[in-house]
Amino acid sequence: MRRHVVLLLLISAIVGRTLGQEPAPTATPHRRSWLGRILHPFSPEVVPQYKDPRLRGLALDLQIAPQTVKLSEVRQLEIKMTLTNVSKRSVSLDFTTNQRVEIYLRNSAGDILTKWSDNHAITEKSATVLINPQEHVEYNEMIATRDLTPNKVFVAEVFFPAYPELRVRQKFLAVP
Repeated sequence: MRRHVVLLLLISAIVGRTLGQEPAPTATPHRRSWLGRILHPFSPEVVPQYKDPRLRGLALDLQIAPQTVKLSEVRQLEIKMTLTNVSKRSVSLDFTTNQRVEIYLRNSAGDILTKWSDNHAITEKSATVLINPQEHVEYNEMIATRDLTPNKVFVAEVFFPAYPELRVRQKFLAVP
């Protein structure tokens, strides 16, 4: 009888520990498992809904390095934007120029301080980007920090000029 009680306590401790752990943060959102849907049936969906039906199933993720910008050390800010197709069908994006993304650095009032396209040549060269299901496309770009002032919060906004609905923003702090 004691063996059964000890075994039951051991199993419940292991199961409770594994179910109680937080999932590791991932760079790209993923589908919820059946267990997650059963345990949390009313939690919001990971994938945003767009008005354009061609964009459904696309999820954006923005990473800024470093998160706290030391203006005395950093002259350019690293921006990494990931576009992930979490749907079950392929999504194609058509572009008329060689510019895929646009990056704005904004102050806390929303005014544009720096545009990424001001320092890059853009040519008329049409192309199509095809993103298969469960795959992603990464855009790694650098933008100058010369217009930032210390001890203020700024916003990095990344979007696709051809698809204005595909837009993501993230705040960061600039220190001296």
